Amino acid sequence: MDKFWRWVVNEAEGPAVRTLHLEGYIAESSWFDDDITPKQFKTELYGSGSRVDDIVVKIHSPGGDTFAAAQIYNMLKEYPGKISVHIDGLAASAASVIAMAGDEVCVSPLSVIMIHNPAMLIAGEVADLQVGINLLSEVKESIINAYQTKTRLSRAKISHMMDAETWMSAHKAIELKFADKVVYESELADEGSDGFIFDQMTVTNALRNKLPGIQARMKYLKANEKEEDPKPQVLPGKQETPIAVNQIPIAQLERRLELIKSWR
Repeated sequence: MDKFWRWVVNEAEGPAVRTLHLEGYIAESSWFDDDITPKQFKTELYGSGSRVDDIVVKIHSPGGDTFAAAQIYNMLKEYPGKISVHIDGLAASAASVIAMAGDEVCVSPLSVIMIHNPAMLIAGEVADLQVGINLLSEVKESIINAYQTKTRLSRAKISHMMDAETWMSAHKAIELKFADKVVYESELADEGSDGFIFDQMTVTNALRNKLPGIQARMKYLKANEKEEDPKPQVLPGKQETPIAVNQIPIAQLERRLELIKSWR
């Protein structure tokens, strides 16, 4: 069975340390198989014997099924041992929800957390589409619960961040309380430095703000292209068809600008 989780036990030094690796797409192929993997995951989480160990959860995942992530989140929150989450690379979408279950969330200096709205494929008539819209709205509210429990940010702020599809660096995630500390860094490091946060909406608006200047430059090029462009060479026997040097890239740029203006 192709599982999206993997347990590793390190017994090299001192007491055994159990590490849970969540890699790839969550529930991409196995969560709803006949193996009843939620039950299997819980069995592996608690391990063998009566002693409950502290565990480390290492995450590098672009996300996946929201309901599978909710079950994993609940199991980790109910686990009596200490849960230390380490984001090694990417914790996006549903994977970022699972990360919020940690008693502490540690991020690599190179890691990124991404949060956004849930999505699904919907087909049918108007009533069917409305059912899908209502479902997505309720799922979003449940996801906000996990983020708010960890960060204590307002529901409105988290909702806006999800609407915009927000990406956070390690330091920005700590600043916003999505994470607790950066691994591999000195305690004296400035926690407020070198953080970045961006979202698709901000990037799009920044491009739109540049449109007037770009369009003015395009008009200038069009008005002066005959004066600036050298006379095109014509092969013997071929009809002369002047092609302006700037004509093709300008046309391409215009199409891209139209796409930017109509996006979203």
